[in-house]
Amino acid sequence: MGHYLAGPGDQVRTDWMARFDAAHWTLNFPRPMMASVTTTAADSLRVDLAYYKRDDLCGLIWDSVDQVDHPLLRYETRRDYRGMLLSFGWRSVGDVKPLDVPNGAVLTIEGRDAEGAAQVWYVRLWNYASGSVTDAQIVLDFDDMRSGFEPGGDKVFAGDIDRMFISLTPEGFDGSDAPLTVPEEATVWLEGIRCEGSGSKIRIGDACIPPHKLRIATGYDDDYHLTPERLLRNVQALGYRKWLTLYVGMSHFMRLEPRAGGAGFKVVTAGDPLVGPCRIWMEDLAARAAADDVTIIFSLSYELFDAYAPEEWKQRAHDGSPALTGWAPPSTLLSPVNGDAMAWLQSVAAAFAGISQIAGRESWFQVGEPWWWTGFGDRQVPCFYDDAAVAAYTAETGSPEPVRLTNLPGTLTAAQANYVAWLGGKLGQSVLSVMDAVKAAVPGTKTAMLFYAPQVLREDAPWLKMANMPAEFAAPAFDVLQLEDYDFVLAEDRGASRRAVAAIEAELGYPAAAQDYFSGFVLTAEARGRWPVIAEAAERALARDVRETFVWALPQVRRDGFTYFTMDGETNVDAFHDVAFPIALGEGASGGPEFLTQVAETISGHEQRSIVWAQGRLRYDAGPGIRSEADLSALVRFYRARRGQAHGFRLRDLLDHSSGDDGGLDARDQLLGIGDGVRTDFPLLKRYGDGEDAELRRITRPEAGTARVAVDGSEVFGWTLEAGGVVRFDNAPTGAVSAGYLFDVPVRFAEDRLEISLNAWRAGEVPSVPMVEVREA
Repeated sequence: MGHYLAGPGDQVRTDWMARFDAAHWTLNFPRPMMASVTTTAADSLRVDLAYYKRDDLCGLIWDSVDQVDHPLLRYETRRDYRGMLLSFGWRSVGDVKPLDVPNGAVLTIEGRDAEGAAQVWYVRLWNYASGSVTDAQIVLDFDDMRSGFEPGGDKVFAGDIDRMFISLTPEGFDGSDAPLTVPEEATVWLEGIRCEGSGSKIRIGDACIPPHKLRIATGYDDDYHLTPERLLRNVQALGYRKWLTLYVGMSHFMRLEPRAGGAGFKVVTAGDPLVGPCRIWMEDLAARAAADDVTIIFSLSYELFDAYAPEEWKQRAHDGSPALTGWAPPSTLLSPVNGDAMAWLQSVAAAFAGISQIAGRESWFQVGEPWWWTGFGDRQVPCFYDDAAVAAYTAETGSPEPVRLTNLPGTLTAAQANYVAWLGGKLGQSVLSVMDAVKAAVPGTKTAMLFYAPQVLREDAPWLKMANMPAEFAAPAFDVLQLEDYDFVLAEDRGASRRAVAAIEAELGYPAAAQDYFSGFVLTAEARGRWPVIAEAAERALARDVRETFVWALPQVRRDGFTYFTMDGETNVDAFHDVAFPIALGEGASGGPEFLTQVAETISGHEQRSIVWAQGRLRYDAGPGIRSEADLSALVRFYRARRGQAHGFRLRDLLDHSSGDDGGLDARDQLLGIGDGVRTDFPLLKRYGDGEDAELRRITRPEAGTARVAVDGSEVFGWTLEAGGVVRFDNAPTGAVSAGYLFDVPVRFAEDRLEISLNAWRAGEVPSVPMVEVREA
């Protein structure tokens, strides 16, 4: 398996797409309003709108530059719209301003004029419409289009357009920063979208990565502005199949109402918890995923946009300050002990589970990262003290509230430990109550919990497990336990990752077959160089045979061009047989290292040499080792079992098979690296030569039982020798790590044909049996 980060220049397959294709329009709008765009036919779309304020405005956008799709799937950048005619049918219902009034639908065009100066044109659609103000046919000739409310304004220069968008405003729009008297809802359709003229077709990437074993996750807060059709095109084209985990987010799915006094908005606790545009988008996504044979795992966390959360719902620190995440603007965490908060969360969970049922698929639901918040970065503050939690503790236990914890890490008094354990029980009970609500709404729903290990399994605060890994989480509470540990992965702290796996297996009782693994994520484009360690972590999970392995998340995959693939035949050929070439034959083999150097001789006779291979590659011939007819038979049997070149094997090089230069073995023979207290894995190495000129060779096939390891010159234990010749410490060491060992060379036969003549051998002819080293690292 492999991966690479694709760029725009890596498109190999392309197709043609009609410009203004329905699936490729996007939306933009301010909070608190909500809108969604879905496709209703190949040439039609609908926009559903929920307005809350008098200055709400939604833009339906066509962008000349594809800033959404994976680089292998993007459409080409074409800013010249001249010579084209765009037409579509317009229909609207509900509380959206009609076409003919001020602040009605306007086409805003952003670009540059003929002289290259930045320019914005405002084109009133009603001036190019025929029909009624709610049901019209609109025709836009980019060679003859003028801005302004009345006909006859400035002519639009269509030769250099960055983007254009149709503005959709509520009936009550007046531009003021005030709530509407009541929320307003509307739907607008663009139907029969047609583009004619030169440039009406543009190229679009048409990559088709073969299906592989990785699955994909995404978040609604990142993708709400796209059509589900476009989202799933990326999923399918990049080889992701069967499963899609969708984190429903914390800021776009909920119905809202004004707070008392009009100071902002909060979630609605009665009726359908999902706002209309979200429900329509989710149902469209679920139906399309089902058609692609993809099951969606809907994921809901205890996280909620801080501005929408009732104050009494929030987890709070010792000083009464709310739990706040690092997002801007921030989200908060709901208290598992607040009954109203948990009732609302249960209604949301049941609503999303019901969407799975509508699509006719098996219902799957995940509670994502449920915890008592303990801060992040420089503010490590336990948020254990909301009013509901403190009151319930004293009422249920009869014990007074203990001294409040003000920071992490820290040690607990007995009273504090009792309180923390009680909090853990409440968290566990609240998660199970959410799952019960889901199963009551949709019987048979499968459940999962996403466990973020770095926030919970902290060596400097081991007692956090009492609060955030309670016994209620233990199997069989959930059908699947989903593990995420990207802070460990990005820090390359494999020891912490292993301990997280051990914890959920030993303490929570979920074997690998009942685990999913989430590998990711790369927060910013500047950090795209971290994808290799994420891919490596995913492959380690695959090697553990977990149920499914997910990449978190699709928006970053699209942004950075992460492309995962399985090479032809990889799943069918075991590349290496861990068996040794027969010793009797190997003792007589001849061979040694070869290098590849380009040598250019100048006209004066001087040479310029360029090293192509930094490391030598060994070649051998086993023919000289054949000393009897029994040896010939053994060779044939071994060759056939390896199927010629197909499978590698071990060969003992009697001139170089030990870490020591003299053939001996000592734990101080070879320096593997310097331990920093985080790194736990140290690949075996052997140096040939001294200083900068030394050749550094990876040893991937050590002899089992021969390795010895030292730290700062003293032999140590508490480590294992892993596949591929990697020393793995139970606890990350500090100091110089060295090792001694015996080893074999991984080789394969160099040809798929073995020619041996018994008569020729009896006559003294030595057969040739070439072998070549296999590079494994």
